Amino acid sequence: MQPSTDDTPLPQPSVLLVDDEPSVLSALRRLLRPQGYQLLQATSGADALEMLKDEPVDLIISDMRMPGMDGAQFLEASRVMAPEAVRILLTGYADINATINAINRGELHRYIQKPWDDNDLVLLVKEALSRRALEQRNLVLANENARQNAELKELNATLEARVQARTAEIGQINDMLETAYEELNEQFMLAVQVFTSLLEARANRIAGHSRRVGALAQRTAVRLGLAGRALQDVHLAALLHDIGKIGFPDRMFSKPVSTYDAAEQVIYRKHPLDGEAALMALDKLHGVALMVRQHHERWDGRGFPDGLAGDAIEIGARIVAVISDYDGLISGDLGQAAIEPPAAVATVQSLSGQRYDPRVVAAFIEALNDEVREAQKDEEIDAMDLQPGMVLSRDLVSKSGSVLLTAGFNFDNRVIRQVTEFARRENLHLKLHVRSSSIRRRSARPTATASAPT
Repeated sequence: MQPSTDDTPLPQPSVLLVDDEPSVLSALRRLLRPQGYQLLQATSGADALEMLKDEPVDLIISDMRMPGMDGAQFLEASRVMAPEAVRILLTGYADINATINAINRGELHRYIQKPWDDNDLVLLVKEALSRRALEQRNLVLANENARQNAELKELNATLEARVQARTAEIGQINDMLETAYEELNEQFMLAVQVFTSLLEARANRIAGHSRRVGALAQRTAVRLGLAGRALQDVHLAALLHDIGKIGFPDRMFSKPVSTYDAAEQVIYRKHPLDGEAALMALDKLHGVALMVRQHHERWDGRGFPDGLAGDAIEIGARIVAVISDYDGLISGDLGQAAIEPPAAVATVQSLSGQRYDPRVVAAFIEALNDEVREAQKDEEIDAMDLQPGMVLSRDLVSKSGSVLLTAGFNFDNRVIRQVTEFARRENLHLKLHVRSSSIRRRSARPTATASAPT
């Protein structure tokens, strides 16, 4: 009888009958055949052992007294060839001592004295085979459980490695996406700066205005606790705040705002609305567009175009208002003459609480001080002394105000080669400001002062 699972019925059990008397074998066959068992028979222990070599059996019934090899010897030998078979011994009362010996040596399930009671024998066989079937099922379940445990153990052993591998794979994908996003964002910011530089190229007197306002606005926003998207929007608004001036006639770019006539003032006061309209088509820049619209509003409500006051004005617009005016004062774009930075700071402070948000003015002063302290930490070097890994600490700007390289740029061999070839071709001693911490010290070489390339 082969093992099976609980869902598969077991085949009919096989029973081996061993007795040297044909009449006993015949009686046993008549008794057990109606039960549906597969019956095998042998007339000696030796024949039975030969049969066990080829025939698996579930139950062995053997007589005790047989010539050559008695039942005890046969059953003991059968343990080797059919260790899982159930063994029953037929014995007479006079054979009790030999029976006890057979029980010990043959691992008998039961013994029955002759003459037997048919009902008792049938019940005994049924009980023995039921036990055998249960043992087989338990064996199947134990083997299945062992297999599943082994699979689970193997799974557990590899699960952590697979989880780590998958986590690493996801991490790599996230890193790639983050890098791609950062590169895309950097390209977008660079495109914005290039665009504003092209706008300002129409008038040398305001060249670099948006770039300077953008850098200082960013520092001021950080001082006010802005971060993430809010911080980037302020930077973008500062870079793009004058985009509405793109339609100005050339004559307006050639003179300061304070000298505009009435018609020019009408055009000038409309540029925040034109700037907002230019940006509204881009979903990402809706918040930026609103700051551009409001950057000429005043804290006291006397600004334009909407006459907003106080916190009704976007914080980014309040920041741009302070810094754009400060840069306009020192560049000469607002008044008929440029004034020195300390005087420009004093002017901004005098209008705190009227034109400007007092909190923004205070943060602006702190940001200016941050710029001074940071400038003291960078180092000016000749382009010929550039090394891979050096980080640009200030924007590299041409004479016309165009941004050639932005602060934070990390030099590699390719860009260094382009910069040095340009300097040689134009016969320039080009100087740049780099972060001191990014310089790998080597023997200094003499440099000469020169301006950036045009």
